[in-house]
Amino acid sequence: MFQSRDEARQTYLSVWQKMQSRSMLEPMESIIAEVIGLHPEYQALLDQKDQVMAQEYTPEGGQTNPFLHMGMHIALREQTSTDRPAGIQAIYQKLGKRLGLHEAEHAMMECLGQALWQAQRDNSVPDEAAYLECLKGL
Repeated sequence: MFQSRDEARQTYLSVWQKMQSRSMLEPMESIIAEVIGLHPEYQALLDQKDQVMAQEYTPEGGQTNPFLHMGMHIALREQTSTDRPAGIQAIYQKLGKRLGLHEAEHAMMECLGQALWQAQRDNSVPDEAAYLECLKGL
């Protein structure tokens, strides 16, 4: 969806500005807006354009990257809407009934992050079977 870190961040900033001005949103922007709406702890940050564009978020610095976090919500919503990998939608619905959909996404992010980290480490595509097994264990 995005070409670079700056482009991704600019998209969030643009959607936030549209939300503030109650402008019409494109379909993908509506998904981003919904995720922003679920994270009031990041909203003040989105008002700080220059700082946000330059900010580095590192685990070593004890910081959570708000754009990565919100991006993972969006990725999970795309996966569940297309049921890819097959079976993820049923897992999401089951977890959602137990935890609430937002908290289900947070739980699922652990598995998604692990699958992405493993793929990056191995210089391969994510292992969908291992990813689904992790999700089933939630």
